[in-house]
Parts: sequence; structure tokens; C-alpha cells
Amino acid sequence: MRKQLVVGNWKMNKNLQEGIDLCRSIMSQTPTSSRELVLAAPFIHLTTLVETSKTSNLKIAAQNCHQELSGAYTGEVSAAMLADIGVSYVILGHSERRTYQKESNALLAKKTDTALAQNLKVIYCFGETLQDRQSNRHFDLIKTQVTEGLFHLPSSAIKNIVLAYEPVWAIGTGETATSAQAQEMHTYIRKVLAAKYGEEIAENTSILYGGSCNPLNAKELFNQTDVDGGLIGGASLNSEDFLTISKA
Repeated sequence: MRKQLVVGNWKMNKNLQEGIDLCRSIMSQTPTSSRELVLAAPFIHLTTLVETSKTSNLKIAAQNCHQELSGAYTGEVSAAMLADIGVSYVILGHSERRTYQKESNALLAKKTDTALAQNLKVIYCFGETLQDRQSNRHFDLIKTQVTEGLFHLPSSAIKNIVLAYEPVWAIGTGETATSAQAQEMHTYIRKVLAAKYGEEIAENTSILYGGSCNPLNAKELFNQTDVDGGLIGGASLNSEDFLTISKA
């Protein structure tokens, strides 16, 4: 049975004390659930949050890592460093990094290899723009992003991959894919996985929805057969909203 997750991506928000307070607030109210809760915080928060959450069921994630383990890469953080401090997950390929940092599928494939080699679990993001969807290119684009970023991996590695479909047109815009649109794409993604790795692996791979998921629409989205949770942006910055989503 595939895992259900709700991942809070704080992006470049919260100073350290605010991050500690938010983490503690979530910990104090975390329900007993089969759904795993993950907090993806800025790099400078990670050591402290790993320590803060160690007695809870919360997992801590980084929002990125470099494709090399070490070297003359000023300002970068390696997967080895993240693993060393006890981080569990790393988000790779978020639409903002694909857009602003021009991260390619080939680069993300390298980052994925490096992260997995350090025993980090990867939350691999992908999604289409509004123009892609209006031009009816969205299915082909999604297949390319998944194939070029992940399909070099052996089947044994896929158990450490969580997929996150994020329609770019629905991120930070207040727009959200309808539950039917989310289910349609998640079904398609699972079929793409099955064609490469077989039905069993496809059925056991978690696929999250990320795109303006909030307390009002989470239940309907999460009730879809192939939606296994969410990658939550703005709503993860408030413990009440994040926990409401986690309970949806």
C-alpha cells in the first residue's frame, strides 16, 4: 500500500525562531494518522528542526541540493551535508527552480542520483504551464519531465521517490486544478510509471498534488483515487491550516 504524505514547503519564509515555533505548534497538534507529515524548511533551519522534531513523527526535508557531493561550489549545499544532519527528504525540480534557476531534467537526474546515494528520499516535482495546457501539450511535457529525470533509475530505487505533480498555472495564483483534472493527470502519471516499471511499482509510488492546495479544497483533492497527499506552499506557513489539510 502506497504512503500518503503532506509536505509543507516553506520556501524562503520564516526566520529561525519562527520556524521552531511553527514546527512545535504542528508537533503539539499532529494527529495520529497513516499520513506522513514532512516540513521542507530553508537550509539554515534544518539542523535545529531535525533536533526539535526528533521525538515526533514529523520528517524534515530540504528544498534543494547540489548535484555534486563537495567541491568549489560557493553557496551550495550537498546531499551529503543534508544526510549528515539527519534530513529525511529533499525536494528536487520544484517549478520555481526550473523557472528561476533554469534547472533541466538532465540536471535533476544527476541531483536525484546524488541524493539517493546519500540515502535521502526524493520528492521529484514536475508540471505544466498554462500555455502548455492550453496548447494540449501537458501530457507530453509531464511524460518528458518524468522520463528524463527518473527513468534512468533501476526499479529498486523507485521506492525512495515521491512524485509531486504541480500545475505551474495553479501555484501561488489562487487557481487550483479541479479534482477531476488532478485525478486525470495522476492516473496518466501512474500509467507512464507502469509502462516503464510495471503495475506493482506504479501502484506503490506516492503521487502528491501541489498547486494552491488549501483547507477548503484538500478533502476533495485527497479523496481522488490516485492523489496520495499534497505538496503545500503558502498554507504550510500556518499550523492550523497545515494541520487541517493533513486531516483532510
